[in-house]
Amino acid sequence: MRLLTWLGVTAAALLCLNVGNDALRYLLPGFSGPDFIMHNAFARPWLTIHAALGAVALVLGFTQFVPALRRRAPKVHRWAGRIYLTACIVSGTAGLLLALKPAAGPIAAVGFGLAAVVSLVSAVQAWRYAVARRFDEHRRWVFRSYAVIFAAVTLRIWIPLSNLTELDFMESYRLIAYLAWMPNLIAVEIYLALSKHRLRAPARPVPGLAPGE
Repeated sequence: MRLLTWLGVTAAALLCLNVGNDALRYLLPGFSGPDFIMHNAFARPWLTIHAALGAVALVLGFTQFVPALRRRAPKVHRWAGRIYLTACIVSGTAGLLLALKPAAGPIAAVGFGLAAVVSLVSAVQAWRYAVARRFDEHRRWVFRSYAVIFAAVTLRIWIPLSNLTELDFMESYRLIAYLAWMPNLIAVEIYLALSKHRLRAPARPVPGLAPGE
């Protein structure tokens, strides 16, 4: 299990670095994304802002789940967290504006718009609880926030998978507007619910000992 966990974490980290590096191309002079995305009325400058700060959030957010960083370098963890949440808020705002005029139409607009709203709410809540030093709640909201940020990776997994179907690209893209982030968020909510249940579960008594011994 440890080997599988290590392999999974390593694969996720490599995907984050690859997708983050790919998104940073929007900062290059003269670079233009796919035509159907660039037709968005808000593509300039908001697509560049969304892609660049989304890449920052994707890479930095992954480090927030490294226990060794929190223990050995708490200041680095805190500053990385501040930059991460700031990137989430700005990128989420840009994403919300982009969702107003997507080339894939109103169905995709709702999907991407909801993702932006969840990203913004989660980041703000995570920040609030960190300032209040309520770190358990803070971590839970960071998990939710990253579930949506990780959509940058899962979207790029769903797109090639959609090519295996008989759906038109735009039809499948409308579905991907939801599939890219909703399963991530559902998985995180299940994980958080199970974690909370384990924390609340009473300790098993040691055989042969009376309570309190």
